[in-house]
Amino acid sequence: MNRAVLLSGGMDSTCIAHWKRPKFAITINYGQRAAAGEIRASKAICEALGIEHIIVQADISSLGSGDMAGLPPSNSAPATEWWPYRNQFLITVAAMKCHALGIQELMFGTLKSDSFHTDGTGPFFQSVNHLLGLQEGELQITTPAIDLTAKELIEVSRTPLEILAWSHSCHVHEISCGFCRGCEKHFNTMGKAFGHQY
Repeated sequence: MNRAVLLSGGMDSTCIAHWKRPKFAITINYGQRAAAGEIRASKAICEALGIEHIIVQADISSLGSGDMAGLPPSNSAPATEWWPYRNQFLITVAAMKCHALGIQELMFGTLKSDSFHTDGTGPFFQSVNHLLGLQEGELQITTPAIDLTAKELIEVSRTPLEILAWSHSCHVHEISCGFCRGCEKHFNTMGKAFGHQY
């Protein structure tokens, strides 16, 4: 079975890539402010792991909100980085590319802690998977880490520091700002997982 991971270059999708070693990794430039950093990180991670890296351009920056779009957050936002229907869009675009490549499984790096976003929950991914199953093709969406914390994912996947060091979690810039929620999560998780080594 041909598999792919939707690789943002962040810690979670990096661990999925290291753990599951799919044939392909798909990174989408959808107009997010940190796109250049995410692409750079994803490329380095794929080179280190021997995974074929595919970049898809699909700019929807005019439809965004919050930190990732450089706009005020929506009134519906559960967090400042929230972008309406982002995961649904990313899955749809990645699914189109998977169909063209004959990929049967697309892995998404959502965690237990992502459930405060409705589109990070088990029911959301089950619904999307069902929707894809009603259409042509044989693509399935899987979430290998949905029951794990970030620290647990690092431990289960046995992702070494030298691979995670490439990851880019900043929400607002191609070079980590150190202050956004993505950077805070990155530093906190790395500290818990690696302690003084980091």
